[in-house]
Amino acid sequence: MQVKKVIVLGKGELCVKICQWFNNHPGYNLHLVVPVTPEPKWTQSLTQWCWENEVTYLKTGDNKHISDEDLSSSDLIISVFYDKIIKKDFIDKCSRIINLHNAPLPKYRGVSPINWALKNNEKEHGVTIHEISPGIDDGDIIGQIKYSIYPEFEEVIDVYNKAIQCGYLLFKNTIPLIDNITPEKQDELKSSYYSNKENHLLKERANFTKEQSI
Repeated sequence: MQVKKVIVLGKGELCVKICQWFNNHPGYNLHLVVPVTPEPKWTQSLTQWCWENEVTYLKTGDNKHISDEDLSSSDLIISVFYDKIIKKDFIDKCSRIINLHNAPLPKYRGVSPINWALKNNEKEHGVTIHEISPGIDDGDIIGQIKYSIYPEFEEVIDVYNKAIQCGYLLFKNTIPLIDNITPEKQDELKSSYYSNKENHLLKERANFTKEQSI
């Protein structure tokens, strides 16, 4: 069996679970982890997990500091809630680079997709694994899970927890099959996008709970 060399970029609980999966799987070599820095205090520390499990990680948290040799020799690079722009010259050096996004793409590209879905009173949300392209969350879709949400009584934290569970399920079901999956282009007519510039419009949905958002 050929062992695939993997690099993971990201933060938080789901990224830790994904790193753990790669680290325990005999078919993969978790070669390098790039934690977001500074790490958020409200979720599990990816840096601490790397230290405890003796996994090599990049202390700067900046993908610019990954060597060209590591990029070109890796079979798969996966971003899980990584917060820095991944540029075309970086993408071109990768054999394959994918992203896990907390939204049912092409809807809710960009930041705070769960917050916006609840703000817009959506009844359904989702998670997507897609190819990374030079645009923002607009790469071809590899896999997706959709699930019901309830804006009338659910908080952002409730839907976020669903996204972690569904994201991990999607990851585990997709990665073993990824070489056999033909990615599908996103429908631009159905796309939506939010940036940090619109965050002030979230109001009661700006934080994990309405109380915290006031």
